[in-house]
Amino acid sequence: MPSITPELYDFIVKVVDDKVKDIRVTREEFDKLIATVDKLAEAQRRTEQRLEQLAEAQRRTEERLERLEAVVEQLAEAQRRTEERLERLEAVVEQLAEAQRRTEERLERLEAVVEQLAEAQRRTEERLERLEAVVEQLAEAQRRTEERLERLEAVVEQLAEAQRRTEETLATLASQVGGLSDTIGFGLEDVARVMIPGWFERHMDIVVEGEFRPTYVSGDGKEFQVNLFGKGRRADGKEVILAGECKSSIQRREVASFAKTLRAVRKAYAEMDVVAFMFGYLVHPSADEEAEKHGILVLAPYRR
Repeated sequence: MPSITPELYDFIVKVVDDKVKDIRVTREEFDKLIATVDKLAEAQRRTEQRLEQLAEAQRRTEERLERLEAVVEQLAEAQRRTEERLERLEAVVEQLAEAQRRTEERLERLEAVVEQLAEAQRRTEERLERLEAVVEQLAEAQRRTEERLERLEAVVEQLAEAQRRTEETLATLASQVGGLSDTIGFGLEDVARVMIPGWFERHMDIVVEGEFRPTYVSGDGKEFQVNLFGKGRRADGKEVILAGECKSSIQRREVASFAKTLRAVRKAYAEMDVVAFMFGYLVHPSADEEAEKHGILVLAPYRR
């Protein structure tokens, strides 16, 4: 085996040292690379976690957007319904404004009627005072009649003759009361002209145009007098005929008599509605029954 010279030995040592140095440097770099890779892996893990968090956030965002879209649709529908309600409210407000205007007009007319009624009330009170005196006279006459009836009951054998005299007396009283009714009836028409328009407006929504006046109508070859004749207009604008009769005391026979006149009026104004009425101070129950048959309203100051 050949011997190694000192020079060769030094060369080999130097080469080996250089190689060892190179290996050490490479190991350090490898360790650095491993550390870098670990850092990159950790960063990759965190990145993936962030991506998962972002995906979850994106999912929740999309869900919220879907809910918002549903809410927006509901709000749009609610807005549409609100606009429709506003349109209906505007129409109602216009109707109320028109109704208010008509109410104010009616109140003005009512104020005028109230003034007339106050004046009529004053005159009525004066006439009632006079009527009270007449009633007292009638009460005294009734008392005397009752005394006579008591005497007639005691005299049975003279009943037939007494009956005849009683009938004559009652006929005389009826004539007197009839004359009194005619006298009262003249002023009763004045009261009716004031009170009846307000009654028609309150109870039947009919506005009387102008004033009531007497008139005549022909029918079945005869001429009939209507004490209170006028025209009115309903709320829908339709014109009606108003035909009335005044009697201080209204009984069945007065209603039946007026029904004949009413037939002539309805025939003369066949193309129009005819509203018939009677007005008096006193109304007998039989008068209401008869009036219902003929479609006649029975009015009195105490029937407001």
